[in-house]
Amino acid sequence: MLDAPALTGLILTGGGARAAYQVGVLRAVAEVLPRSERNPFPIICGTSAGAINAAALAANADRFRFAVSELLSVWRNFDPGHVYRADPMGMIKTGARWLLALMLGGHGPDKPASLLDNAPLRRLLGERIGLDAIVRNIERGDLYALAINATGYTYGRSVTFFEANPAAEKWERARRIGIATRLRVDHLLASSAIPLVFPAVCIDNEYFGDGSMRQVAPLSPALHLGAERVLVIAVGRFTSEPERYRAGPPAYPTIAQIGGHALTSIFLDSLEMDLERMQRINRTLSLIPPDRRRNGEMRLRPIETLVITPSEEIDEIAARYADHLPRSVRIFLGGIGATRRSGATLLSYLLFDRDYCRALIRLGYHDAMARREELAMFVRGTPARPPLYGAV
Repeated sequence: MLDAPALTGLILTGGGARAAYQVGVLRAVAEVLPRSERNPFPIICGTSAGAINAAALAANADRFRFAVSELLSVWRNFDPGHVYRADPMGMIKTGARWLLALMLGGHGPDKPASLLDNAPLRRLLGERIGLDAIVRNIERGDLYALAINATGYTYGRSVTFFEANPAAEKWERARRIGIATRLRVDHLLASSAIPLVFPAVCIDNEYFGDGSMRQVAPLSPALHLGAERVLVIAVGRFTSEPERYRAGPPAYPTIAQIGGHALTSIFLDSLEMDLERMQRINRTLSLIPPDRRRNGEMRLRPIETLVITPSEEIDEIAARYADHLPRSVRIFLGGIGATRRSGATLLSYLLFDRDYCRALIRLGYHDAMARREELAMFVRGTPARPPLYGAV
C-alpha cells in the first residue's frame, strides 16, 4: 500500500500590524503554486494577528488564490480605525477612564479593560471572514484543520482551539492543551488581544488573551494535528546587530521601549527557541536507525521545515511611518514614547496604516521570491533540504 502524502502545515505567528508581512509571503506562495493547486496547507495554525490571517485562509481553503487576494485587499487598505477606536472622542474617553482609574486606585465605576478599544476589529472580522465555511471545507477535504492559539488567564495555559477533521485528537501537555471546538470571532479576538493594549475575551467561563504569551512550543499544534512539513512565516528577525549607543550615558528607557521589548519577547523568542529545540532533536534522531523510528517505540517523526523571516528590521520601517497615525492616536502613543525611534518596536505592532502595511507586504513578497525555487519545491511537496525532526 502506498503511504499517504505528508500533510503540510502553515504556521502564522503573532505580531499585530507586522502580520502584513505574512500576506506578502502568501502572495508569493500563490504565484509559485501550480494553477491546479487549491490549498497547499491542509493544516493552518495562527496566533494573535496571524490567527486572523489563518482564519481567512481556512474560510476560503477551496480558493487559495482568492483567499490571498482578499487578505491583500484588507491589509493594503488598513486604517487604525479598522482595528481600534482612533477618533478623537474615543481616545479622549479612553484616556479619561485610565486617569480616573489611577486617581481612584482602580475602584471607579468604569474601570478600563485596555489601552485601546478594538470594537471596530470585531465588526471587520464578522464582515470579512466567513467562519461557517470552515466546517464545509473540512467535509469536502479542502482543509484538514484550523488551529487558533490563545492564553487563558485563569489557569495560565496555552490553549489551542481547533476545528478539524474528526480524526484529529485533542492533546494535553504541561501548560498547553488542544481543544476541539467550532471557531468563532471571539477566538480570533482572544488570540489577538495583546496584553493591556486590547481587552481580554471570555470564552467558556475563562478570559483569554494573546496566544503568544504562554506559547512555549509554537510548532507543537501543527505537529499534534498531523503535519509532517511546516512553513513558518515569522514577523521579526531572529538575529540582528546590537544597537550602538551614542557617546555618553544611555537615556532611561521609555514605557514604549520597555513595552516593545516585552512584545518582541512574547512574539519571537519562543518560536526561535522551539526551532532550535527541533534542530537538536534532528541531530539526535539522525543517529537512530530508521526502522526503530517507525516501529512505534518512539513518538518522534521527521518534520521538513521552511522558515521565512524579514530581511530588514521592521522597527526601522515603522519609524518612517510614525507620522501617518491619526493625530489623536499619535498624541496618545507619543505620551509613552512610541513615536520616538527608541519606541519604534512598540509602534511596529500597533501601526495599522495602509502605507506601512504595504511596505511590509512588499518586503514579505520580496523575501519569499528571493527563495522562489526553494519555496516552490516546498509547496509542491518536493523536499528542498534535509528535514528537521520534531516531537509532539
